[in-house]
Amino acid sequence: MLGPRPTVAGPAEGDDATLTAPWATSAVETVLEQVLDARLRQSRGIDAVFAADLAERVAAFVLRGGKRLRTAFAWCGWRAAGGSGDATAVLRTGAALELLQGCALIHDDVMDASPLRRGGPALHVELAGRHPAGPAESFGTPGAVSAESFGTSSAVLAGDLALAWADDLLTETALGSPQGARLHHEWRAMRTEMVAGQYRDLHAQASGASGDEEALTIAALKSARYTVARPLALGAALAGADPRTTEALRAAGHCAGLAFQLRDDLLGAFGDPALTGKPAEDDLRSRKLTPLLAAAVRLARASGDREACDVLAPGGHTRSEHTVERMRAALERTGARAEVEARTAELAAAALGHFEATGAGPDVRREFAALVERAAGVAPRPAEELV
Repeated sequence: MLGPRPTVAGPAEGDDATLTAPWATSAVETVLEQVLDARLRQSRGIDAVFAADLAERVAAFVLRGGKRLRTAFAWCGWRAAGGSGDATAVLRTGAALELLQGCALIHDDVMDASPLRRGGPALHVELAGRHPAGPAESFGTPGAVSAESFGTSSAVLAGDLALAWADDLLTETALGSPQGARLHHEWRAMRTEMVAGQYRDLHAQASGASGDEEALTIAALKSARYTVARPLALGAALAGADPRTTEALRAAGHCAGLAFQLRDDLLGAFGDPALTGKPAEDDLRSRKLTPLLAAAVRLARASGDREACDVLAPGGHTRSEHTVERMRAALERTGARAEVEARTAELAAAALGHFEATGAGPDVRREFAALVERAAGVAPRPAEELV
């Protein structure tokens, strides 16, 4: 059974000055709290242990920080397509996106064996510490599940639960909207693309791939569409966008989403964990195929940089701290970091050009530019200035 439909007091009728992405990202917190409160009541009615150990941790994780970028882009797509007035459906769609993001992060941390997320222990690490017999007692007992295995398996279930809650919320929203069929079509496509991107990521690591094209395919599937393009389209669908507006938003979202992923790759190699809330070496330690790594391999081969080729080459081992530092140096020395930074700025500028084709008003265009700057870490400039 689905919980009651939460309501959020929106801007006053006709008061478009308050219809902003910051207002939406703040308002979606209220929606999330209301939705999760209903889901937790339902969970406690099903089983008290499940509710306390798993459901409450999923709710706390979803509410614990996050940029709410997907909500903001869904809001921007809605506004660009002429959305105004009652904001309930788009805010509930944003809340569903945040729940889906919770699923993605929980599962991603399991697959990457990443210990940190949002400035705290990753959920599989936290759950390992909650082993019913205690971490120490679980080892060496015949038939017992180790703390590590318990944490990993429980986190898989936690991610599944976040996905189920996201689907429940989106389906309920679609059933109550005249644009529900379009909304659900976008959502269905986005979920499958996200899984495809995760699998291509794993496949590339297992095969030791190094190519630019494969790296960009993964970035587009795993992040660009899911983070920006589909959220924009979800918002536009709720506003009944025409095909021209929808296509312009898809193009803008593709460029902005790739810029976001390129910046994330740079943070994954050079970022400060105290600021990002996650380790800075995981991508390098596991030799994850990113456009940054692919560029470094290509440039190293072209320049005959044997040391860079060797340290960036695929291998089945987990890399030491010393090797990770050598990889960072290779990313700098080959010019890959500079190339990716420049490409990020180009994509951010291209995103603005595509968004302008929606015909959105200047206030909405400024909002989109601010969101792209948040996502890509660069202030977008018109393409003609990027000579």
